[in-house]
Amino acid sequence: MKMDSPIDSRATWHDAGAISGPPHQIEPEDVTEGPRPKPPQVTTKIAIVKLSSLGDVIHAIPVARALRRARPGVHLTWIVEAREYALLKDHPDLDSVVPVDTRLWRRLIRRPSGVREVLGKVGRLRGRIRGARFDVALDLQGLIKSGLLTAYTGAPLRIGFTADHCREGLNCLFTNRRVRPPAGAVHVVDQYLALLGPLGIPPGPVEFHVPIPSHAARRMDDFLGEQGVKSHDLLVAINPGAGRANKQWPVEHFSRLAERLAQEPNVRILLLWGPDEVHMARRIRDGSNVGALLAPPTDLHELAALLRRSALMVANDTGPLHLAAALGTPTLGLFGPTRAARNGPYGPRGRGLQSPDGTMAGLAPEAAVAVALDLLADGGPGR
Repeated sequence: MKMDSPIDSRATWHDAGAISGPPHQIEPEDVTEGPRPKPPQVTTKIAIVKLSSLGDVIHAIPVARALRRARPGVHLTWIVEAREYALLKDHPDLDSVVPVDTRLWRRLIRRPSGVREVLGKVGRLRGRIRGARFDVALDLQGLIKSGLLTAYTGAPLRIGFTADHCREGLNCLFTNRRVRPPAGAVHVVDQYLALLGPLGIPPGPVEFHVPIPSHAARRMDDFLGEQGVKSHDLLVAINPGAGRANKQWPVEHFSRLAERLAQEPNVRILLLWGPDEVHMARRIRDGSNVGALLAPPTDLHELAALLRRSALMVANDTGPLHLAAALGTPTLGLFGPTRAARNGPYGPRGRGLQSPDGTMAGLAPEAAVAVALDLLADGGPGR
């Protein structure tokens, strides 16, 4: 494969957000009297490839916002894992969302006839993506699987990271314009925005836009009202779960944090949980006398409604943490093996607390309490 092939003429950007094609040749018989009709405007089609996880998808939302702000006329599609699809479905900055279930593919392929079934699904997906005739594809994931999907778009301009910034270096085989983020782009949000450089779009102000449907907000308001939460109460949301065991702060540490914060005036503790995590939330509730509330089962929009109502969110490096930060809620992230500087809650109302020894157990509850109290004193509920 030719690594740095010339970019197709369709990938030339214009101020109007359209991409040019070859000029129309006018033959003598084409000339008529009177004004000539204007050629139809060509709409640029851009694909964002960011599959997972929830936190990473949230960190990529400012890319869609920046594209929509700079090129309002483009047709913008996001290719994402089925599990994260709900966050992006009906998002006002997107024209379409294509769900991809690679997790299902991995399960199916273990079956005797699974390979054939997966190949059929991949073939249909490839046809659907190729049929959209994208002009530009942005691979924000940096994996081989995201590179394959980027290649499936057939876009003449396929932008990705240089090999040293890809999680899997072979991803570079599928892109033809590679970006090395500037040294100052430490956080992953700023690194994603650097991929807009080849399109002539400066990062600009970083904007997260996470709409919450009114019905989801009403359901969560009803729940809080039933639990006796008043409008003046300071709701402190605690999410003890994590995607990996080495990113999990000990439940006992969360309990000590909850007990201390509950001593502050008007503070109510709300325990959040996801799949296979409710037992941790119950341990915190049952192991203390602070009257902590156990959240009901929620979808992503209902979770967002609770986080927007909260005065503070404390969590490990996990999706709900970054959702809270995107909503403008004061947020404290607890980090051990992952870097808070790169992956922490983004924005002025977020703080990332890094373990001194790289383990979650090495992060003292007292340190988390001190930062949490500072955030409670300085902030309030999100937007």
